[in-house]
Amino acid sequence: MSDLEKLDAIVEAIRQQFEAKNAARDAAINQSRGLIQHCANAIRAVHRHEWETAHARLTQARAIAESICAMLAAYPDLYHSGFTQDALKEYVEAWLIYALARGENLPTPESLAVEPATYLNGLCEAASELRRQILDILRRGHSQEAERLLSAMDTIYGLLIGLDFHDSITGGLRRRVDALRAVLERTRGDVTSSLRLQALQTALADFEQRLGLQGPQAEAALPLLDDEAADVV
Repeated sequence: MSDLEKLDAIVEAIRQQFEAKNAARDAAINQSRGLIQHCANAIRAVHRHEWETAHARLTQARAIAESICAMLAAYPDLYHSGFTQDALKEYVEAWLIYALARGENLPTPESLAVEPATYLNGLCEAASELRRQILDILRRGHSQEAERLLSAMDTIYGLLIGLDFHDSITGGLRRRVDALRAVLERTRGDVTSSLRLQALQTALADFEQRLGLQGPQAEAALPLLDDEAADVV
């Protein structure tokens, strides 16, 4: 067999390898889209407090994530590519939001079978997503639950800000941490304003109670108070 004939066989073998790798890539991209969709639906269910629906979506997401990892086990470059890690980051975020909102133990990188950098980026985005959960609570009135979630945001930020490594190692974590800081400060301001409003409402209620201004008596007394105020002016 001549050298050219050998070369033809080599190129043909490589072509077959490329076809198999390309098929794995196409399948992984399609599954990554499905994974992101399930994670988005799980997060939406968490915000609605539809816990059974959220857990069902997360269970489906886990099956897809495991399938992607198994499919790309022979292709490390595809596994570490942007579309794969972005989908797995959404997967981490969804699980962490569920655990944080429920007050449950947080899943680890090992339990989710993800890379450390992917886990940290998902953790950072989960902390930012808690803002929506906190605002929903504040709309119903200030509560200790809002303060608990704010404390979780603050703790996560404090842990992540200390990871001063190059983006090639952390997967661009620094940019997300900077964004989290801005979200955290806005949320802290909202919780503080809500707490002050609650304190003011409590003080006014106590004042009305001391004056006997409650129920029908309060409504009957209001015109009198307005007249007296006018006389003072």
